[in-house]
Amino acid sequence: MNKKGVLLINLGTPDNCDNKSVYSYLTQFLNDPYVIDLPFFMRWPLVNLVIVPFRHKKTAEAYQKIWTKEGSPLRLNSMNLAKALSVALGSDYQVELGMRYGKPSITSAIEKLKNTEEIIVIPLFPQYSHAATGSAIAKVSSLSKPIIIKDFYNNPGFIESYAEIIKNNTANKNIDFILFSYHGLPDKPINQIYQNQCHETTRLITEKLNLSKDHYQTTFQSRLGRTPWIKPYTDLVLPELIQKGIKNIAIVCPSFVADCLETLEEINIRAREQWQSLGGSEFTFIPCLNADSQWVEALASIVLKQTHSL
Repeated sequence: MNKKGVLLINLGTPDNCDNKSVYSYLTQFLNDPYVIDLPFFMRWPLVNLVIVPFRHKKTAEAYQKIWTKEGSPLRLNSMNLAKALSVALGSDYQVELGMRYGKPSITSAIEKLKNTEEIIVIPLFPQYSHAATGSAIAKVSSLSKPIIIKDFYNNPGFIESYAEIIKNNTANKNIDFILFSYHGLPDKPINQIYQNQCHETTRLITEKLNLSKDHYQTTFQSRLGRTPWIKPYTDLVLPELIQKGIKNIAIVCPSFVADCLETLEEINIRAREQWQSLGGSEFTFIPCLNADSQWVEALASIVLKQTHSL
């Protein structure tokens, strides 16, 4: 009897943090029509003649601040999760990691899973978005009847894992306020499901933590360009909190399961520096789930529930 296959998909990362590698990565990433939803004749010159040439050096500098001896934090954290999940599921399962952009590619992961009897596809994006989840699902369209987990924003194991991470990282600290900062998307009807799911994730986590509504807020980060994105923006909420007399904050990013550029550089470096420049005191960065044992167990339960229901 063949093994059951599990394909974990994350967004992706450049091979290295130099300008050339980041240029190549951004070119692949931003030319995806799921990411920049414009007609080809508009998207191609915008991406290849404007955004990438002018943005890649600044992005490379950001990657250089978080790059490790083992390479990309996102790749390392995602690989560690895949390895831990493989152990949790046991010998009846084969777990592979594929990146939507960069390496290891989804194509190479599918090739490794070609002898499995079925493939469960889990895009590692808790909340469904057309840009991330939709693009990942389109990439596995060559598979014969894959079992696709489109989102897990309200999965009890996911919620409990994040609640525990928050609890552990704020214990014995004088935290006045917690920001739940999600990756932003353009403020369009197509992204309404994503926005609603982000707010629901916050609601479920804060219920687990027994947080009152005046001690937390949902915000959105990582906006690109001049078009309106989902509000409120994380970086614009920080000065508002200072004006309210809040000095000690924690920030968590539940649209990510693995720490990456957006959490390690944008939040733990840039947002921290902004908070301190505004006169804030405590800034607690709460890491993502990564390969946390409770999260690994929750992800294994998601897989087992799917296979047992067949």
